[in-house]
Amino acid sequence: MTTDVSSSAPFTGRRLLVIMVAFFGVIITANVTMAVFAKSSWTGLVVSNSYVASQEFNAKLAEARRQAALGWTSRLDIADGRISYKLMDRSGSPIRLDGVQVSFHRPVTTDEDTVLLLETDASGSASIARPIGDGVWIFEVAAEAGLDHPYRERKRLVIRDGRLQ
Repeated sequence: MTTDVSSSAPFTGRRLLVIMVAFFGVIITANVTMAVFAKSSWTGLVVSNSYVASQEFNAKLAEARRQAALGWTSRLDIADGRISYKLMDRSGSPIRLDGVQVSFHRPVTTDEDTVLLLETDASGSASIARPIGDGVWIFEVAAEAGLDHPYRERKRLVIRDGRLQ
């Protein structure tokens, strides 16, 4: 009984080198591609001067504690192309707002950042007719409500079909 063994090319050092270069070439190409996309899509800038931001941290923390002690609550509505914001005290009574600035920005890019000045009315709420695109947003508000500093709030929002979820 004889077995026919077909001879294949021997596994040489050159073949190993080609396999290793191809393997690491794919990995390095993927990493460089991801790094280029990451660098071009986000500036990495959180604050323009980290030293100044660190010096202001304790003052901002104290202001946030004073604001939390007020017990105020807010209501944000986004529907039908309109953004409405209302601030209420502990008892649920509306607080008169003299000026409200809101900003919307995406968590990963600055391409769609939007800053709006809401129009206030006699009832204490503020609103503006402006549609906001669907997706995840970071919402920040600075409302003039008769305090030493503006009432500040920051929330992560999801908007779907033009409505706040």
